[in-house]
Amino acid sequence: MKKLILFVLIFVLAACAAGAPSEFERNTAKWKDAGVTHYRYSLFIGCFCPFMEQLPLIIEVKDGEVVSMTSFDGAPVDTQQPFYELFERYATIDRIFLELDTALNGEAESVIVAYDSVYGYPANIAIDYIKEAIDDEFSIQISNFEVLE
Repeated sequence: MKKLILFVLIFVLAACAAGAPSEFERNTAKWKDAGVTHYRYSLFIGCFCPFMEQLPLIIEVKDGEVVSMTSFDGAPVDTQQPFYELFERYATIDRIFLELDTALNGEAESVIVAYDSVYGYPANIAIDYIKEAIDDEFSIQISNFEVLE
């Protein structure tokens, strides 16, 4: 009888744990529930990359579309710049969530995330794609986030 009770208890605990939303899911929901449609933030991408002098980028988003993207000195970032495609991947909070989801679901060996406590967006992300490799680490920091409407 004790074995049966122990088995049932383990089964119930496992079922409860399996149904609980992950930290990623909780914060994605928090972001969606906040209903922020117009915002601005600073984006810093940390990597061994040649575009570091442009960072942080100041990005304004309205209704899911990028309104403006400028480098730290106020110069506009346009589609002809060599790293525009990379910058575009992280140019909205929703896109950052998509990239984070990809990393969390197997693309990276290690992902560490700190979420904003108010809105739930990923404020700091550290990704290591291959633990034994050198210079493949990638990080994202969001700062100066402000709701504009």
